[in-house]
Parts: sequence; C-alpha cells; structure tokens
Amino acid sequence: MESEPPKSRSKVSMELDRISNLPSDVLCKILSYLPIRQAVRTSVLSSKWRNKSAMLTGLLFDDRCTSDQNPATFAGIVDHVLLGHIGPIYRFGITHSRPQVGRDIDRWILHLSRNSIKELLLNIKCSGYRHKMPSCLFSCQDLIYLVLHNCLLQPPSKFQGFRSLKICGLSNVTLDQDVFENLIVCCPLLERLTLFHCDGLTQFKINAPNLKNLHFKGVLEDVSLVNTLKLAEVHINLTANVANDQRQTAGSCRNLLNFFVHLPRIRCLRVKSNFLKYLAVGVLPGKLPQPCLYLNFFSIHLSFHDPKEILTVFCLLRSFPALRELEIWARNEYLAVVGEANYGLDNNQNCQLTQLRIVKITGIFGVKAELDFIRFLLSSSPVLEKMTVKPAAANNFQVKMLLQKLLQFKRVSANAEIFYLDP
Repeated sequence: MESEPPKSRSKVSMELDRISNLPSDVLCKILSYLPIRQAVRTSVLSSKWRNKSAMLTGLLFDDRCTSDQNPATFAGIVDHVLLGHIGPIYRFGITHSRPQVGRDIDRWILHLSRNSIKELLLNIKCSGYRHKMPSCLFSCQDLIYLVLHNCLLQPPSKFQGFRSLKICGLSNVTLDQDVFENLIVCCPLLERLTLFHCDGLTQFKINAPNLKNLHFKGVLEDVSLVNTLKLAEVHINLTANVANDQRQTAGSCRNLLNFFVHLPRIRCLRVKSNFLKYLAVGVLPGKLPQPCLYLNFFSIHLSFHDPKEILTVFCLLRSFPALRELEIWARNEYLAVVGEANYGLDNNQNCQLTQLRIVKITGIFGVKAELDFIRFLLSSSPVLEKMTVKPAAANNFQVKMLLQKLLQFKRVSANAEIFYLDP
C-alpha cells in the first residue's frame, strides 16, 4: 500500500485556520491545558492568537517554565506574564524548588489580591523552608481554593477568615493553635480540608458545619470534631502514639465517643498508624450509642497483638450496619503471640456483618490472632463475595500452612471466594 503524500502547506494552513476560527472561549480553554511557556508561544501563530494567552484566567508556573536554573529567570518570566496580562486572574499557582523566589512571591500575591483571585496554589519544594505569607493574602475574600506547602501563616489580628473558601490544603505549614481554630471557624463554607505535617498544632479542633471531606496526617495530642454533621469522608493518619497512661486508666471511652458523635453522615473512614490506638483508650462500649448508618467503607491499620485495638474494631463493626467494604492493614505483627487468647472472639459471634461484601487483609503473618479474626469475618458475613489476603513476607512453609488454614474455615456465604496474593 502506498503511503499518503505529505500534506501541502496550504492544507496545514487551512487546518490551522480551522482551529483559529473557533470561538474565543474555546481557544482559551485549549490554551489552559498547555504549560504556560507553550501557551505564551502561541501568540506568534497569527493575529487571532496574539492576545489569547494574555487573557487566560488561570496561570500555573512550575519548573517547566524555563530550563535555566537561575531563580531570577523564573521570577522574570512570571513578571513578564503578569505585566502583559489582560483581564482577571482567577487561578494562580507557583510550584518551584528554589526558595530564592520567596522574595518575589509577596509582590505577586499583592498583585493578585487586587484581581479577585479565587484559586491560589503555592508549593515551594524546599525541605525545611517556610515562607511567611504576606498580610495581603488575608484580604483575598474571593478565595474558594487555597493550597499551601512550606509556608508560615501569621494573619493580622483583624483577620476575619476567608468567607468564600471551600477547599483548603495545608502541607508542612507552620501556624499556631489559635490561628488554626480561628481559620476554620471563620471559613463557614469550607467543604474539603487537608492537613499534612503542620507544625504548631497540639489539638485538632474542627468546627465546620459544611465540611464534607477531611484528611489529616501528623502528630496530635487530641482530636475534637464539633458541628461536623455533614462530614462524609474522613482520613486520619496519626503518626505517633499520644495515648498516655492517665487516659488509659481514666475509665472512660472519651476519645471514641467524642470522635463519632459528630459524624452521623460519614460514609468512608480511613484510620491509619496510631489513630486506632487513640480511639481504644478507656473502657470500651459494646457499640456506639448511635450507629453510623451510612458508612460503607472502613480501612484500618490494626495491631493484632493489642487486645484493646481488637475490641475497638469489634465495637465499630457492630456500629456500622451498612458496611460493604473492609480493608485491614496489619502492623507490628511480630509482637503477636502464637496461641494467645482470642480477645473475646467467641463473645462476638452475635456481631453479624449483613452487608459486608469485600474484605482486603494485608501484612499478616498467619498467627492465631489474625487467623481467628479472619475466621470470624467468614462466619459472620452472609453476603461476602470476595476476601483478598496478602501476607507480610514470603516463606514457602508459612504460606502453605496459611493457605491450608484459610481453606478450612467455614464460610457462611455460599458466594464467598478467598484470593491469596504474593507479598
């Protein structure tokens, strides 16, 4: 078959003209998907493209803007684009690996604060550096999206919050406890909140009536959710164990009850690292006073050597009547004792998981506590469809023994299948 002849220059021009004749808003949409450097270069295509890149409402500057590693070159490009820009700038982002541009950021944010900025991303990828945000940032009352990485927040005393903010992400950000609490309370429309490794926080107090999605990773002494009745998805990764002896001997299950009392609408819960240990403090109830009627996905990091954590999981499973998918990540299993008591497993046979369909278990060694829990799940889940088991290490003898034991367990569901994954 003969290859097609190369397109003539006139045909290429016609195709280019066909794109150029698209409506102006469509051309701007096309440019918005290009890196800023390529978008600016389209101004030389024809007179119809000349000012299109200067009219973009969203600008993102990252390391692709220039191959020159000199921070002054990067700052010069941002200055050039901002000076030649026409119209409003609703979305603005800086992602750069050199803190030297910090001295220019304040000037850019001051310019944006006069242009009704709605979305701001500042990501300085330099470990240990914190850029102090200028006071003009806190006057941007049209902000609906704010994401900051490696920053220091010290708002002026008259700051009354971001009244329009819906999405907030703070990563490696330093701020005082009272600053954080005031920020959350004074953002009444906040729907999504992400906090990763923020310095200065000792307590996690959230008062946000419209919050629907919460992600936290870091170290805290206490967690308090107040007026969060719309929260549907919660991910909490407590990276250090803060449960002290005083709380453990206090006799109450304050942590557990206080956490769930303001989560009546929760649908997805991920509990990682030490947060389950935090919830397990005190004398645990058989189940929560008010069940979580809508929760259908539950993921936990669980120490099978800790009976309090096991009992906490039983309490929660009894309180999640709509649970459809359970994900367990085993940790510290090397401390589990072969032949140890089953943590009251026989007393939990009345815990029926009537909606559970999918179970994933990762990182087990095949010790008794783990196998007893798997046996409980298989005997208490009448509609279970799939259980996936992935051990922590590959050992031919242990793997063979684990498989044999799993195949012998009684399954109350006729459709239940067990899948074994190599580590």
